[in-house]
Amino acid sequence: MKLKACSILFFLLATFSVMAQYSFSGVVTDESGNPIPDVEVYVREASKSATTDRSGKFNIDNIATDTYSIVVFGFAFELVEERLEITQDIVKNYSLSPLGESLSEVVLTNRREKIFALRSLKKVEGTAIYAGKKSEVVILDQLTANLAANAPRQIYSQVVGLNIYENGDAGLQLNIGGRGLDPNRSANFNIRQNNYDISADVLGYPESYYTPPAEALSEIQVVRGAASLQYGTQFGGLINFKFKKPNPTEKIELVSRQTAGSYGLLTSFNSLSGTVGKLSYYTFFNYKEGDGWRPNSQFNSRNYFVHLGYQLSEKTKLTGELTLFNYLAKQAGGLTDTQFLESPDFSNRNRNWFDVDWKVYSLRLDHSFSDKTDFSLNLFGLDARRSAVGFRTNRVSQPDDLEEPRELLIDDFSNWGAEARLLSRYQIEGTDAVFLIGSKYYDAANSQKQGPGTIAGDADFSFATDQFPNYERQAAFEFPNRNLAIFGENIFNITDRFTVTPGFRFEYIKTASEGFFKNIVLDLAGNPLVNEEVPDNRDFERNFLLLGAGLTYDLSSSVELYGNFSQNYRSVTFNDIRVVNPSFVVDENITDEEGFTTDVGVRGRVDDIVSYDASFFAVRYNERLGEVLFVDTDNSIKRRRGNIGDAFIYGLEFFGDWNVRNTFFRESENTKLNIFVNLALTDSEYVSSDAVGVEGNKVEFIPEVNFKTGVNFGYKNVTGSIQYTHLTEQFTDATNAPQDVNDNQRGIEGTIPSYGILDISAAYTWRRFKLEAGINNALDEVYFTRRATGYPGPGIIPSEPLTFYTTLQVRL
Repeated sequence: MKLKACSILFFLLATFSVMAQYSFSGVVTDESGNPIPDVEVYVREASKSATTDRSGKFNIDNIATDTYSIVVFGFAFELVEERLEITQDIVKNYSLSPLGESLSEVVLTNRREKIFALRSLKKVEGTAIYAGKKSEVVILDQLTANLAANAPRQIYSQVVGLNIYENGDAGLQLNIGGRGLDPNRSANFNIRQNNYDISADVLGYPESYYTPPAEALSEIQVVRGAASLQYGTQFGGLINFKFKKPNPTEKIELVSRQTAGSYGLLTSFNSLSGTVGKLSYYTFFNYKEGDGWRPNSQFNSRNYFVHLGYQLSEKTKLTGELTLFNYLAKQAGGLTDTQFLESPDFSNRNRNWFDVDWKVYSLRLDHSFSDKTDFSLNLFGLDARRSAVGFRTNRVSQPDDLEEPRELLIDDFSNWGAEARLLSRYQIEGTDAVFLIGSKYYDAANSQKQGPGTIAGDADFSFATDQFPNYERQAAFEFPNRNLAIFGENIFNITDRFTVTPGFRFEYIKTASEGFFKNIVLDLAGNPLVNEEVPDNRDFERNFLLLGAGLTYDLSSSVELYGNFSQNYRSVTFNDIRVVNPSFVVDENITDEEGFTTDVGVRGRVDDIVSYDASFFAVRYNERLGEVLFVDTDNSIKRRRGNIGDAFIYGLEFFGDWNVRNTFFRESENTKLNIFVNLALTDSEYVSSDAVGVEGNKVEFIPEVNFKTGVNFGYKNVTGSIQYTHLTEQFTDATNAPQDVNDNQRGIEGTIPSYGILDISAAYTWRRFKLEAGINNALDEVYFTRRATGYPGPGIIPSEPLTFYTTLQVRL
């Protein structure tokens, strides 16, 4: 009823008289009159753009009366810029000339920045609505960074407020959080590539064991918590990895990148791309290996990807994708505070291994019913396994007993889903509006088995139950999961400056846990007194409605006010409700987490000199899940997982980029000089809790100051970047346990001390060759970003010291 009332109210408001808005359309061709697809036409001051279709047509709606800078950008074509006054519907055609000379790398970068400098998503893209949402876009071509190692500190340097776990594994896993969300495997974000899910189980186990290589990406889209209505209910929002598109002008293009770095790092990235008639393709193979900077931390991985697109007609396209990814890593384990202070490169684990095998499939249909109505259907599936074996006691300082079995966990993930979207542009009494309706079905059948592994030291992932029948940590579970969602949003243009975008999402979720754990009691001689299977079956079935709305108001053609409010929801995962062993208890009253996210901000540009986004955010996080120690009825100390309290998180986020070149020496086309500032100031509090010693505490994983700044520079074919990152101290548990420098046992509880990191990268381009090099952690800071409670620990996971890399790229 609330949703219906809101929709009626917004409809009535939309019928009021409004100021005139116009459309800008046309066709882009080459000098021979052939249409050029995938050309970006950008209305700079209005921050609006469109991409030409296969017939070269483009159309941009909702442009207010004004004079604008128009930029027409086509791959391998000369850039077109002009001033255009729009006082009525405009139809204008453009003819592009091929690049007739070899341009310097800096000039090419400046050409891209004229159209891609905007760091937020358009209000409408494809069959998605982003109006009123806080969004950021990372353009990979504009970065001079360690892309071969997926260096997240550099890649996400201009995304505000992210908190990153650093593993030193060449970016095999992405661990990012923000606004008080646990960064572990980015589990609080909906992680997608090319708009479909790639995590283990979106609701039952939303952890990401696979991260696409940055060398294959064109951009990374980040939409904060207001993405919950369209992309699932997570508090973090959406992270969508967009791969590079097939080269539209060549039948075959080869890009080969070979990288070497510190501690035996070797990577090889090789891609093929092109378009032949109606068929387009993009494919790559990526290999990585390294020894790691600590003993017992070597790794290797292989990643294959194939994208095939076929243009069935001018209005219909079919796209298929296949991703294969596997890696094997030896894990050095965690450290106590004492061990870290004495020798951060120490390791007393030489039998711990981690293995991932990931297969992702996607088939997508895009169809335009008309110039105003678009439809997409995405079918996707996952077949994956992750295996972990090793010695994993909470007594981190305890040496590994080589005669004892290792703990082995094997998870199998099998799921599939379908997401359909229909987006239509229509008018209400002459005023443009945009309507989106969609649905998603998701079905998963996952399993997990835990028990004794072998006493060997190699990567043996076979169970040794017959040899060790009395091993205490044994369990086997099935985790069926089903989800149906229906969602919708609508952009109402109340005036030519003010838009309102209400939305909803209805969710049906059924999460189950079916299995057992072993209850084993031994006497002092190690003989079994009790050895029994204890059934532990749980069933969670629920449905709910999420509501939200976004607002935008254009103060001018280049300054936008925005705000949003969206409800969030995080389902209990099967790890939350799984009993590990008799010393671990799951609260029988455990429930899902819920709350809301809101943003209020201003973003825009000052000519082509300064771009900025400043906002205030607030997150209400109710029934936050966590673990606490308690004394059971038998006087034993156990760990209980449940809802530990309600939290409130709020803060200010600011990003600014100053184009120094355009300020002082605009005529110097071969020069690039930008300075950026990225600052998040965050505070938090547990406002209520039934757990002892939690209420009134700070929320974990929140540095009060998260600051990044840097310089991006270049001259002719040389480009470079210098970046400094500083995070203040942060807690890692709800009790706000301080760091204990005398802790020589665990290393699991305590703060993460503040740290500051300097990164330097440079690149030189000559014809078809490009040489890149850089130093990460140039000041050789000794620090850590993570206290792991499980793999790859437990304990402190030290971050890498000073490292270097160099990459040679060839494009043919």
